[in-house]
Amino acid sequence: MTNSTRLGILVMIASTFVLSLQDGVSRHLASEYNVLMIVMLRYWFFATFVIAIAIRQAGGLRKAATTQQPILQIARGVLLAAEVCVGILAFTYLGLVDSLAIFICYPLIVAALSGPVLGETVGWRRWAAIGVGFIGVMIILKPGMGVFDLASILPLLSAVMFAAYALMTRFAARQDSTATSFFWTGTVGCVFMTAIAIWMWEPMIPTDWMWMGVLCITGAIGHWLLIKCYELAEASAVQPFAYFHLVFGTIVGVSVFGEVVELNVALGAVIVVAAGLFTFWRERLQS
Repeated sequence: MTNSTRLGILVMIASTFVLSLQDGVSRHLASEYNVLMIVMLRYWFFATFVIAIAIRQAGGLRKAATTQQPILQIARGVLLAAEVCVGILAFTYLGLVDSLAIFICYPLIVAALSGPVLGETVGWRRWAAIGVGFIGVMIILKPGMGVFDLASILPLLSAVMFAAYALMTRFAARQDSTATSFFWTGTVGCVFMTAIAIWMWEPMIPTDWMWMGVLCITGAIGHWLLIKCYELAEASAVQPFAYFHLVFGTIVGVSVFGEVVELNVALGAVIVVAAGLFTFWRERLQS
């Protein structure tokens, strides 16, 4: 393992810690205010952040905004903004622990769709791991056992949306740089959220404006760390450590919000993580 790979892994773990803090703040604010307004304010800061980065890079805004696939980039930006809204709704209805335990199946969805969407080869071993992973999701959801909680669909929908976003990002990367995709993600999401949420403005108390600032800062830092870790090391080397998001998110959910880790959630999450790690391992063997 090279020094850059080790550093990339540490940066990935740091990003999951920061993003877990962001999730906790999102849950608090969304329980008090309109989710769309919260996400809109977050995107105002995010757009300012990506524009500031673009200005400082060689070529400036013109180079960052130049793309041969604007429709794809717009679709990516809108999809991610919508996914953030669905994910935060899941936090408010289910809590961090249950939501993240279901959401972490998104790498398995990416693996399942990478064949038909990107033309990548998915062998029977990875298909078996994907199947086992979704058994883990079913254990968490407990369908057929009593009254099924429809709110459990929210993190699953969020995972599907984020997997689609990840696949679109991979597709976009065939022609556009990371800087270009990052620029379009922030600016398109900002325009989209402003268009649908500006009419839902609610006054916030001073304390929650402070938390809103924390949310914006952690979001920007978390995304920057993610970009940095992929610059330092290959995705296949650092991606398995993204599962620390579940660990840190669970700690925040239990210690701050008093959530309880149910046995079926813990068992299902272990199965999903194990299946995900296996798919990463197979992908790395074939790369």
